[in-house]
Order: sequence, then structure tokens, then C-alpha cells
Amino acid sequence: MNTSITRHYPLLLLILLLVTAGCETLEYRPAAVGREGDVVVVTDSSSWNGALGDAIRGNVAPYLGTLPAPERAFNLQRMTLTSNSVIEAIQKQKNILFVAPLSDSTREAEFLRTRLDPQALAAVQSGSVSIVPRRDLWRTGQQVIYVFGQSEEAIIAELEERGSDIQYQFNDITRERVEEEMFEKGRQFDMENALLDKHDFRIKMQHDYFTAIDTTNFVWLRRVVSQNSWRSLFVYYVDDFNPANLNPAWINAARDRLTETHIQGNLGGFVTTDYRRELISENIDFLGRYGFETRGLWHMVEREDDGDLTEWGMGGPFVNYTFYDDDSRRLYMIDGMVFAPGYDKREFLRHMETIAHTFQNANEARAESTESTMAATE
Repeated sequence: MNTSITRHYPLLLLILLLVTAGCETLEYRPAAVGREGDVVVVTDSSSWNGALGDAIRGNVAPYLGTLPAPERAFNLQRMTLTSNSVIEAIQKQKNILFVAPLSDSTREAEFLRTRLDPQALAAVQSGSVSIVPRRDLWRTGQQVIYVFGQSEEAIIAELEERGSDIQYQFNDITRERVEEEMFEKGRQFDMENALLDKHDFRIKMQHDYFTAIDTTNFVWLRRVVSQNSWRSLFVYYVDDFNPANLNPAWINAARDRLTETHIQGNLGGFVTTDYRRELISENIDFLGRYGFETRGLWHMVEREDDGDLTEWGMGGPFVNYTFYDDDSRRLYMIDGMVFAPGYDKREFLRHMETIAHTFQNANEARAESTESTMAATE
């Protein structure tokens, strides 16, 4: 995904976007507020209830087919600039998306026009469309995204092409905030160091995870919240793997083999991928490494004597990252599963995604430890 999502910028004018004076000074800023998973969308009611609103919902926060029940990628909360107090409330939020055609006469359009210097405004009015992200604009831990376009039709076309980039920007900073919250206290450094010493990799471990299985090249880590709610994460690796063999078919087969062997229920049965539901595998850059992100649903089954699978009636979502690490010449698979009947699953699964993104190989982990030691002695 691109982190710079500005396009159609004649003479690079749109890169010179100017934010109102005083908004980006270096004074102390408190942390942004709001629930994780929420995005405040600043647009007028006419746009929100029409084709532009449909484009925002469908491209920035589409329904996720890889969850047991429909949930959008983000909860969208629309707000309008009705007063200074509302503007102040908006500026405190974690995720903010400003969208309005500059040709409109709404407060939102006027607000966006004031964000641009005359040259950049002229470029937009001539037909350019720009999506501009700003980190920590009014608060720390904040992602603000401006969508500049002269007409509603032009903005809709841009959202259809680049809505996933906006979603990526909000996902990225949300994961950073979740990581800080998850590991600010109770982090299990002993477990992390044990992984590093035995397996030459490290991931951050939340305070209540425990090791269920630790074999030659497979580690299963669990968090049991209650009898009917748990989180599960396993890490598997293969030395001297040929990355040319890495593809979704290999990933699915390897995952099913591993879960049937290792992820079994207390009363029998085992976990496998539910191929009756949507399964998405996307080629990604995972922490600078070639890999795939796979999302889908798992279910607990039992294999009968004739080879058929019998449902056990329990399941949930999973997210899987399989990638090749050039440094160690290893293939890694990090797989997170959620079981939480009766609850929305999106944010629970985001926790698994966050843990996976704390991965470090041995060289990275030891270099970070050395830097921390040196910083502490200065």
C-alpha cells in the first residue's frame, strides 16, 4: 500500500498543501480520544445521504466478509461543522476524514478551502483530486485525512480507486495505538526472550498469554479469557525455504495440516479452515518482507473413518501472515484466531494482527536490545 496517497498534482502543487497557521506547531499535544475502530467523517448531510456517502461507506469502510457476522472495517461517525465547539470536539478524535466537494457552499467545503494555499486551490479547481494524510495534526496518535476535489463525481471516482489506501492509513495508526495499549503494562519479557533464545525470533507477549505447545519449529500461544472466549496465536517456520514456492495454495494446505496436528479441542476434534465462507489472500509487504495476508473463518471439526468432516458447531475468524525473511532464509507463518461467541470480532482480531506485527528476527531483536541498553546508560 502507498503511504503517500496524493495524485494528479500538476507541478507538484498539491504536495505543498498548507494547513491553517497554528495547527502544526510543536507545542505539547494531549492524546487523541475516541474508541478504536471509529472514524469521524466530516461531511454535510446531503453528501452523506447520497452517492458520496455510499462511496465512503463502500470503499473506506466496506463490510468484511471474513467475519462470522457483518461488520464494517470501521464504524463511521458523521459530524458536521455546526459550531466552534463541534470543531474542537472533532479535532480531539483519533481518526478523522474530511470529505466535501470544493464547489459546494457548505461549511465543510469552506473549511477544506482554507486548508489550501492559492496555488493548490487552483490546481484542485482545475480538476485535480488529492487525498492527503496528516499524522498528529491536533492530537498525538491521530490520523487526519483530507479529500480534496472540485466535484462530487470526481471525489467518488477517487474513492473507488483509492478508498483502500485510506483504509490502510487508518488501520496502520490504529494498530500502533492498540500496540501501545496492549503492552504498556504486564508485558512478558521472559516469554519473549525464551522465544528468541530457542527459535531466533521474538513477538511481544501480552500479560495473560501462556505457551500451550512449543516444539522444534512450532509454537502455540493462548489467552483464555473465559470458558467460552479465547485468543490463539501460533508461529511456524521453515528453514531454507524457497520463496518461489510461497503462494495461497501452499499457505492454505500448510495451515490446515498444522491446525489438524496441533490445534485440537479438549474433547476431540481439530481446527481447520471453513472453505464454505469467504477466504481472502492478498500479497503484501509484511514489515519489509515478501508475504501474504490471509483472512477467513475457522471451524472445529472431527474426521470420520471415511475421511468426511463432521461439524462441532464452534468457530470464528482468523488472520494469517506468511512471509519470507531474507535475513534468516526462513519462511514464517503467524496465525491468530479468535473465539468469542456473542461478541463482535473485528477489534479482537485486530489484537491478533497487532501481535503479529511486533515480529522481529534474531538480528532485529538483539539490535533493538543493544540500542535500548546504550540509551539507558547515556
